[in-house]
Amino acid sequence: MPLYDFHCPECSADFELLMRASDQPVCPKCGNHSVNRLISRVSPPGKSKAIIASARAQARKEGHFSNF
Repeated sequence: MPLYDFHCPECSADFELLMRASDQPVCPKCGNHSVNRLISRVSPPGKSKAIIASARAQARKEGHFSNF
């Protein structure tokens, strides 16, 4: 399930929800059903590779046999 960003025009709250595309979003602050979906920012490609590489190095150092 994807993570979506929303904005509530009634209470001006910005929030994220993990939901299916067919689900109806509801503002967690005021309960409003007519919220606006925001365009989500994409993570920079360079940073995620470095985080994965450091996590794999740490797992290898600790002797884990996982893919991470």
